[in-house]
Amino acid sequence: MLKNNIDLPFRMGISPTLKIRGIIASRDIKKNTVIERCPVILIEVKYEDFLEKTKFSSYYFIWNEKYHCLVLGYGGIFNHSKNNNVKYYRDIKKLMMIFKTIKDIKKGEELTTDYYDGDDDGSCPEFTDFHKKIGKTGL
Repeated sequence: MLKNNIDLPFRMGISPTLKIRGIIASRDIKKNTVIERCPVILIEVKYEDFLEKTKFSSYYFIWNEKYHCLVLGYGGIFNHSKNNNVKYYRDIKKLMMIFKTIKDIKKGEELTTDYYDGDDDGSCPEFTDFHKKIGKTGL
């Protein structure tokens, strides 16, 4: 029998505010805790029109001027909040998106990120492409 050795401090559940899929803390999590390291799949910007016609339109991030990316793992499904408790960082060299808590989080609380507030270890000024979607969905 295969045993799951991953001890994530969260689980998928239902967002208490949005009533859609969300990431919920399964235990208390301290501020400045890295909770997920996600590999990314780079997609050339020239394919943006294709992405916009698919379900990926709400899930891709701007990586840099040449690429967008799809974030694997749970990183692509954190809900947006201006009162976020998680921030994401791009690790340009390792092609990873890192998610880290910016506040103490209590068990049962939803983990959210500000789609506009990513950061990286490089110098790319853009963070995600969600600014297009925010207006469309009214969030």
